[in-house]
Amino acid sequence: MTLRFIGTTSDDGECPTLYEVEETGDIVVQGDKLTDPERLEQLRDVKDSETFVVISRELLTRFAPKE
Repeated sequence: MTLRFIGTTSDDGECPTLYEVEETGDIVVQGDKLTDPERLEQLRDVKDSETFVVISRELLTRFAPKE
């Protein structure tokens, strides 16, 4: 799997950040892990292999693919 850096709103090179999987076009999101139990219990259809991250709306509106 080859990741292509799309963009970040971080000033110091940390997160949040978006990447594209070149082979599939899927998007990988880097952000702070959501750990608040009250918010986690509101999520639906969660598989054991999944995790959730919090990112800014600005990151998506600025860098998310338009296609």
